[in-house]
Amino acid sequence: MLEVRRAQDRGIANLGWLNSHHTFSFGHYHDPQQVGFSDLLVINDDRVQPSRGFGTHPHRDMEIISYVLDGALEHKDSMGNGSVIVPGDVQLMSAGTGVRHSEFNHSTEQVTHFLQIWIVPGRKGVTPGYQQTNFGPEEKRGRLRLVVSPDGADGSLVVNQDARLYAGLFDGAERASVTLGAGRNAYVHVARGSVELNGERLEAGDGVRIRDAGELTLANGQGAEVLVFDLRGQELPVM
Repeated sequence: MLEVRRAQDRGIANLGWLNSHHTFSFGHYHDPQQVGFSDLLVINDDRVQPSRGFGTHPHRDMEIISYVLDGALEHKDSMGNGSVIVPGDVQLMSAGTGVRHSEFNHSTEQVTHFLQIWIVPGRKGVTPGYQQTNFGPEEKRGRLRLVVSPDGADGSLVVNQDARLYAGLFDGAERASVTLGAGRNAYVHVARGSVELNGERLEAGDGVRIRDAGELTLANGQGAEVLVFDLRGQELPVM
């Protein structure tokens, strides 16, 4: 059974320089029915104005993924990393014992649109780490490309949790399926466009909880970019 959460039901934070839609409770937005799913704690759909961003701030014991849709995101951290993340790039920062970082819109003219994703780690107190890889459109067109996994399979980024993240692009007759293991949960987020998931029509910003997921099929896309999370079979994150 698909439990759909429509885009318009998400929390909203509009700070002028930042327009953010929160799939799950975050910051000043709290909904006791939306406090994450399995080990997935945060999906923030962020649009950052030119030359603005998140100043240096700390994190610990969290797996933080940035997925850029439009524009460019400039990253700096206390580990000495500095990079500019563009569409197709996936960034994963393991905060572990503690890290400080900043994320700014690298452009002076264009809005940067990206997804900020937090996954609760499987182990606390690990050494902080940073990874970044580009997965071009040819790798995601009409298929689900593994971009994050616990073992780095197929060149994916390594996350400190029993979780996998797939990304796909779908238009017209393109379709793809993934079968998850017994007892696994899934969360599907439509980053843009529209698509059918097991026959259910979804629009940009929609998300779906799926328990004991089995086979998932994405089809009949219209400019769709979709993220599929393969998660442990538990209901809520354990901090």
